[in-house]
Amino acid sequence: MTTEKNDTAPPRRAGRYVLALLPLIVFAGIAATAAKMLYDQDFHGKDISEIPSALIGSKAPSLRLAPLEGSSVPALTDEAIRGKLTLVNVFASWCVPCREEHPLLKELAKDSRINIVAINYKDQTENALRFLGELGNPFRAIGIDPKGTAAIDWGVYGIPESYLVAADGTILYKRVGPFDETSIRDGLMPAIDKALAKPVS
Repeated sequence: MTTEKNDTAPPRRAGRYVLALLPLIVFAGIAATAAKMLYDQDFHGKDISEIPSALIGSKAPSLRLAPLEGSSVPALTDEAIRGKLTLVNVFASWCVPCREEHPLLKELAKDSRINIVAINYKDQTENALRFLGELGNPFRAIGIDPKGTAAIDWGVYGIPESYLVAADGTILYKRVGPFDETSIRDGLMPAIDKALAKPVS
């Protein structure tokens, strides 16, 4: 009798362990699926850069950000963009795609039709200054966003991100992810041309 009990005990005990771990296994599977959906660039077959912003067509959130101390440009405030067709770029020194798109922003800064400004997102001042010192500064104003509060207001998915804001403060266009030559040619430039062709009311 004792032998029979010992023979059957391990399978029962193992069964209890499996039942106890089952919720954890299910949760891990759900979490992995959710993470893939959030971070996959091809979310439901759609490039995340093409996901429209709920803010497009509405007024841009107010800007009252402190300056990047040590830079040669002023703080990013409403006055820095008022009455100007403006590209608001969200960047950080630790963001690799930001580094990749930066030369394109420098080229865009040569276009006198647009005003390029930046929100420096969750960055260290010395690192941001080193980034701009190394790659150049295309921005006419920079505001720091150390806690990401401004980014939440602007509906930022992840950085880099850019918003084209009309002279009257209306958000016209949004780019999620870094600019490349194609997205500038086929997305940003048509939006700029359209904005400039429309009379300011």
